[in-house]
Amino acid sequence: MVEPIFDYQFRLILIGDSTVGKSSLLKYFTDGKFADACDPTVGVDFFARLIEVEEGVRVKLQIWDTAGQERFRSITRSYYRNSVGVMIMYDITKRASFENVIGWLEEAKFHIEPHKAVYMAIAHKCDRDSDRQVSSSEGSRFAQLNGLRYIETSAKNGQNVEEAFLIMAKDIYRLLKEERIKIEEGWDGIKPGFARADERVHLAEGEPEGGGCC
Repeated sequence: MVEPIFDYQFRLILIGDSTVGKSSLLKYFTDGKFADACDPTVGVDFFARLIEVEEGVRVKLQIWDTAGQERFRSITRSYYRNSVGVMIMYDITKRASFENVIGWLEEAKFHIEPHKAVYMAIAHKCDRDSDRQVSSSEGSRFAQLNGLRYIETSAKNGQNVEEAFLIMAKDIYRLLKEERIKIEEGWDGIKPGFARADERVHLAEGEPEGGGCC
């Protein structure tokens, strides 16, 4: 049986106001450490990591980290269409960033449709609870009313960082299995995986894909 390097590739986009901590969250997820100082994202940065969504099923997450500043919005918009997962982040210590989530959500839906996507609201910097301006119940209620997943995270102590991306990937995979989201030609939100180079050689030499009958 041909064992792939990964079975699927899911493209995610991380959006939200500037300074809410998008790059810090992604660096913790991909590098496992907190970056105390991050330069502002200019346009779009890319991150990637392999995860397992169920036993034996590996997914490559390709994550687009977008700039929150208004002057980069035209660049950001061009990346929505090929995203199957949208993670909208706000800073719990900055109420304005939470109030702007609805605008980010509407913009994402406008550019992604008619394709389907999974949406998540990420309340970030929960390690700074004493400075909180948005309660957990308010964030959770907003997400529920708008059909978003909701999770609170901290790139500083790692709280729920892994869980956020795993939940997102598992939701996408479940919808893919249920055929509620499908791989489509010309759309890069979900792409099939790739076999290892040595396994490709066996196939080229005539070994049937999928192995024998047993």
